[in-house]
Amino acid sequence: MISRSALVSCRRLLHKPTCRITRGQRYLCSKPEAVINRGVVLGAYEAKKNENAEIKFIFTQASDSFNKKTSGRLREILKISGFEGKLGKSKAFYGIDTDYPCVVAVGLGKKDHSVDEETIEEKEESANIRHAAAAGARALREAGVRSGEIEPFTDAQAAAEGAHLALYSFDKLKSPKKHKLDVNLEMFKRIPDIHRFEEPWSTGQILADAQNFARQLMDMPANLMTPRIFADTVGLRLDKLSNVEFNIREKSWAEEKGMGAFLSVGKASTEDPLFLEISYKGAENGAPPIVLVGKGVTFDSGGISLKPSARMSLMKADMGGAAAVCSALVAIATLQLPMNVTVLTPLCENMVAGNANKPGDVITASNGKTIEVDNTDAEGRLILADALCHANTLSPAAIIDVATLTGAMDISLGQGAVGVFTNSSLLWKHVYQAGLESGERMWRMPLYEHYSKQIESEVADLRNTGKTRSAGSCTAAVFLKEFVECDTWAHMDIAGVMHHTDALPYLGKGMSGRPTRALVDIARRISQDPFILGKR
Repeated sequence: MISRSALVSCRRLLHKPTCRITRGQRYLCSKPEAVINRGVVLGAYEAKKNENAEIKFIFTQASDSFNKKTSGRLREILKISGFEGKLGKSKAFYGIDTDYPCVVAVGLGKKDHSVDEETIEEKEESANIRHAAAAGARALREAGVRSGEIEPFTDAQAAAEGAHLALYSFDKLKSPKKHKLDVNLEMFKRIPDIHRFEEPWSTGQILADAQNFARQLMDMPANLMTPRIFADTVGLRLDKLSNVEFNIREKSWAEEKGMGAFLSVGKASTEDPLFLEISYKGAENGAPPIVLVGKGVTFDSGGISLKPSARMSLMKADMGGAAAVCSALVAIATLQLPMNVTVLTPLCENMVAGNANKPGDVITASNGKTIEVDNTDAEGRLILADALCHANTLSPAAIIDVATLTGAMDISLGQGAVGVFTNSSLLWKHVYQAGLESGERMWRMPLYEHYSKQIESEVADLRNTGKTRSAGSCTAAVFLKEFVECDTWAHMDIAGVMHHTDALPYLGKGMSGRPTRALVDIARRISQDPFILGKR
């Protein structure tokens, strides 16, 4: 029960905003009607259970300093409001401080975590910080704040990632919003050792912006994100970055290379297929490139094996692999990382017309292998086959292909993790560790010989689907393996993580852009591994 004196005191702290008691939220203050220019997000941990039941949260260093600045008003109002520091829970207050009309307190959860190395899914402290920063940034935006300052917590990169990813919304085709929130570290530059936060914050913002770019590409309707528009949009984003060579290969180039598998998929569309090749040279000459290959089907109708109409509109994002690898290269080039990276994205539409691929057709890939097209909706592996053949010619240190490839992967893992198939345990180690650091969890899937027998054809070298519906993701992966000559290769099936619902609390509605940030970290780890770089 809140005493009358406490309520009077609280109203005095808040000056004029009205307050009321509600069930489930002991104290609520209404925001002022005027625009709020500045706001701040401060964190607190959930206190351990002890004999002193009144202590329900523990301030971070920044929160404690701010509390002293307000002569203890922040702590007093949080206690009255029932704030407990629970992860991702936030409360906004007005009038506590004259410099910051809006103050948002956000919970970081429990400070001490017991970690089981066998079952760890991600770097928990960083994941909590992303969650908290996201909740704080959203609260500032809802309050109408124009400029928000986010506490760096103990991981400024994670804080920047969480805040900037949370503020993304696809509104390119809507009327302009009333205001836009800018988040920064301005207030915390007074911290004596702020230099150790500034660079990680900048890195986190660059990585989040890259993922948001992938989300923008994926969210754009297919009529406004054709193969040509995709290539031009990526080229425009890379235009001012140094050490980048950008090439759009026309249909005639693919014909010269004998890319019959790739060209067969796009032939029923009025949009010509394109092959995008981007090279970033950040290492010394001669260092082998890390090759990232992305599936770039800008709309997938399924072809003659037509998809059901329900949710077919989501197939505007069937170029999610291409979006992720291109956006990862944007981040790598922006950060000027010391590595060589080449991105390959075959771009096309899979449509229906009189000249479309038909079930039973046989096509020939650029390495001479013939493929029986059993299902025209298994088109992603066809365009990747020719892209992987081209990747082989680049003397790669490693090849990683990324694709929204199979609905079976969504059934297997959902949004919980990216399914990864690889022929290299050394590469898998880097993929797994990058997944932990970035919060983009990875799960290794099998490449057994058993699955290869499922794609044997009676009329061609291979068929593009398994003989049964079983293990659809695995049969797709072994199909791709037939076109890989590099012994450091990984295939990422991102079909399950393409569209966001609730797996990562710092992502909002729409397409996810996953695993853009993880790809940057994977490339960084490979570039520092002498064993992988020595293999060619």
